Amino acid sequence: MPVRRISDHEIAYYLISYDKKGRERSDDPDAPEGRLSDVVLAKLRDEPITDVFFTSHGWKGDVPAAIDQYDRWIGAMAACEEDRQRVREARPDWKSLVVGLHWPSRPWGDEDQAEGSGASFDAADPAAGPIQSVDDMIEEAAEAIADTPAARQALRTIFDSAMDDTMPAQLPDDVRRAYETLVEEAGLSAGGVGAAPGEDAAEFDPEEAYQRELAAGGPDDVSFGLLGSIKGGVLGVARQLSYWTMKKRARIFGESGAATLLRRMQEEIDRPLRFHLMGHSFGCIAISATLGGKDGREPLARPVDSVFLAQGAVSLWSYCSDIPVERGTAGYFHPIIEAGKVRGPLVTTQSSHDKAVGKLYPLASQIRGDASFAPGELPEFGALGTFGVRGPGVEIEDIDMKPKDEDYDFEAGHVYNLESSHVINEGDGMSGAHSDIAKPEVAHAFWQAVLRAIT
Repeated sequence: MPVRRISDHEIAYYLISYDKKGRERSDDPDAPEGRLSDVVLAKLRDEPITDVFFTSHGWKGDVPAAIDQYDRWIGAMAACEEDRQRVREARPDWKSLVVGLHWPSRPWGDEDQAEGSGASFDAADPAAGPIQSVDDMIEEAAEAIADTPAARQALRTIFDSAMDDTMPAQLPDDVRRAYETLVEEAGLSAGGVGAAPGEDAAEFDPEEAYQRELAAGGPDDVSFGLLGSIKGGVLGVARQLSYWTMKKRARIFGESGAATLLRRMQEEIDRPLRFHLMGHSFGCIAISATLGGKDGREPLARPVDSVFLAQGAVSLWSYCSDIPVERGTAGYFHPIIEAGKVRGPLVTTQSSHDKAVGKLYPLASQIRGDASFAPGELPEFGALGTFGVRGPGVEIEDIDMKPKDEDYDFEAGHVYNLESSHVINEGDGMSGAHSDIAKPEVAHAFWQAVLRAIT
């Protein structure tokens, strides 16, 4: 149901769903007029709400999977009773409303399959269920990359070839051409590290991408398979393309549907509201794009109050004023910093146990040649969830994530990168600890940002 209650807590949240173009779905049963956002706006008008929480999941494929993540994360926030009491003491009139934003996404791998929500780009155990047919895989891949007749024909060529030979020494010519067609049909461009998410990679070369896929270690290291019997290899390049598509979709959703909702709340409610935004994984793109608005530069009526970006699958250079590896180019989301769109702290988390942003992000970002870099140096293509926010033009502080009962000295307008490997450290499979964020220490860090923003 779009209105959810967290068991054992009095907190509820509104799950507002959008399509892949950022348009709100009109089939919510809890919205008599068809749009749950209108129900939420009416509640803001009629009740003395003081603070609104906006949250965005990452690569969760469907509504049940998004609900699972929100139930766990919002439940972790609700369980921080000491933090909540301090907020109520600081603001006796405190009354919050929580919005979970759902946008249709596909995972790199195991999360969707683990939720039992249907087949995905997962290296599944053949004993866990029936093996997909080529037609089934085409349906999944078309949704994740491009759904056109030409794209579907290209996908059939790729999957048929993979059935014959999963890991040839080189891509067959027809498969290479099929991947070039997929890139064209998906409308993906290679604008470099300073471009908009989804367009911020190096030029795509199918053979080079395939060779990197093989060099990554195959199924024993980072598996990109669609079937338990077909891991990595030819099909791994398809996963890399789906990664680009999902980055782009997260940005489009944030700049359209989510940005519109935030601005409506700010402009249509005739009293000040405080806003606290949280994103995970690709949801960090969605939340940043929500602040950015159209083309990344749409103004806000007033700044939001705090932002929390957990294990972000977004470039480490996205927020800086001058990208060191591309001089003269600002990060795509630097206008958020430049325009002061976050009044309070902006907090991020990093973990060395997160394989999704540590290994898959640079692989799928089309790094050319050797992906390694010297100690102390930062890569051209690296994720916020691994390296934090980097580059000039941002007030950055690097600190360790603290225990759940220890205070932070957050300051307004600063960015804090929290080294969290000692906390965000549970998880296996190709994503590792990527989704291990529903922990009291992580929730406490967000509450500390909120507390700093409201006092």
